[in-house]
Amino acid sequence: MKAVAPGTVIFHRHRGYGVITHVNLLTGWISARFGSESRTLDLNLSSDEVQHADGEPILFRRAPPDRMPHARLMAVVRELHQAGYQKLYLYSWPKPSGLHWRWHIFTGPRTWMQRTWREGWYGSGAEYNNNPVMGWGDTPGATTDELIHALARFDPQGLAQALGRDEDHTAWFAQACEVLLPGYMYSLNMERPAGGGLVEAPPVPVVPVRAGLKPYAGPDIGWPPGWAGLWTGTHVMPARKISLSGEPEPQPPREQSLR
Repeated sequence: MKAVAPGTVIFHRHRGYGVITHVNLLTGWISARFGSESRTLDLNLSSDEVQHADGEPILFRRAPPDRMPHARLMAVVRELHQAGYQKLYLYSWPKPSGLHWRWHIFTGPRTWMQRTWREGWYGSGAEYNNNPVMGWGDTPGATTDELIHALARFDPQGLAQALGRDEDHTAWFAQACEVLLPGYMYSLNMERPAGGGLVEAPPVPVVPVRAGLKPYAGPDIGWPPGWAGLWTGTHVMPARKISLSGEPEPQPPREQSLR
């Protein structure tokens, strides 16, 4: 299926040629402009018989597009791993609403909870389903190779930090891609039962990236290397001791070294 995004030229049998101004890949509703700069028309891709400019029908219900970018990002990271950029990691987790999943690609040290942030290397499915681009200067529907080149042009210094070897993570990621792509993504979400603590290393949650796919029924995905110790402890910062007097606490005397 061709890309459906703001700027896509479409054809409607009653309105003629128009251009999409807004799209929601979650619901299939679009806003389009037909000849008037000040007025838009709301259409449903499942029932209003909207076509691409060349006459190809948009079969949103039978061939829905990915409404989350995570599977495309997994394919990008897998290709970059094979090219020697193994210190590249994809972290994904749900938004509090549960309707969309965030994503973050980071480079350098493999420290998941203290990962470095770099502008443009993170986003959300909530943004993607309104304008399906990553924000790297790519175009909607870009292939994996085109996305890689767009990322390299967008931030070559950031991508250079991913050069290096991380063989155990690369092997884990390749196995995850093998069983999940193209229809599913992983979510690194440490779920808690109601009123309980973290479950010790449950299976990694798997989520379909487009409508109409059955729940994932394949083999369980293990957690990435480096996650083994994240379930022990309470994962909270130590709180400072409360002072009711307002005076600084006396410091213990330092031991003096003998010379």
